[in-house]
Amino acid sequence: MQQGAQKVRQFATFLWTDIRRPDQDGLDQIAAQYQLDLFQIQDSLEHGHLPKFEHQPRYNFLILRAFTSSIEEGATTISDLSNKIAFFYNSEKLITIHRSPFPFLDDAAQDYSASEALLLHLIHQMAETYQTPLNALDRQIEEFEKTIFLKDYSRVSLEDLYYLKTQTRITKKLIQLFQHAIGQIAVGEVHQTALQDIKDRLLNLILNYDEVLENANNLLHSYHSVNAQKSNDVMKLLTIFSAFFLPLTFIAGIYGMNFRHMPELEWNSGYYLAWGLMLLIAALVFIWFRRKRII
Repeated sequence: MQQGAQKVRQFATFLWTDIRRPDQDGLDQIAAQYQLDLFQIQDSLEHGHLPKFEHQPRYNFLILRAFTSSIEEGATTISDLSNKIAFFYNSEKLITIHRSPFPFLDDAAQDYSASEALLLHLIHQMAETYQTPLNALDRQIEEFEKTIFLKDYSRVSLEDLYYLKTQTRITKKLIQLFQHAIGQIAVGEVHQTALQDIKDRLLNLILNYDEVLENANNLLHSYHSVNAQKSNDVMKLLTIFSAFFLPLTFIAGIYGMNFRHMPELEWNSGYYLAWGLMLLIAALVFIWFRRKRII
């Protein structure tokens, strides 16, 4: 469908009107035809509107967001990660309004007995869009863990971990808002099981995202710990070298002074004695480090 295009399908008991990339004139006509609220029409056009549910005397209004991005793109805002569908529905009609294409809207070829049945089917498909990013985030965490602990931790950057944690946190928040809107929906008794299935699915997704977010936080802490350990190892090595060479440098500095009267400089074996003293000091430092289990 092009901008402002509509797809209309008549079912046995209701009419489904699907509007993609609507313009203001087209929505004004729909609003006038079905007596829709002006502010809700504006909400349908707002790009980054969050999930919500409103009950009106003649119809119900629902906005939900489906995950439409990919983890690899590095998006960190709700608008970049997801796109919304606005629903106006009652027992006689269902109107869906959206800007982005959704394959499950085109694939809804089944004959539904009621508008609520189609509505719940579409909601279920929207909830399922959050499973793919969950799997991708879980794989990324596993790959980062292997890289940090088994390979070269420096190949993982703080930027990578930032995007991982932020995407997990925002996506979890989206599902929570999704769940809150669904919790306000009331359907007929025949559709209660389908609605409860959606609620259970959302709860399961939230729990899984909680686990991924906790793993992301632990991974970030592990990265800092490994990074700090590597820095400590470098400082430890430099300290050991300093402990060996500082007294030797001190001795070399003393006998490198250009005073006229330095008796040791006249000794025939002074050079060898200086070497022996430095080797003795180095051996004592080494023995001390070994006893303290520093090396």
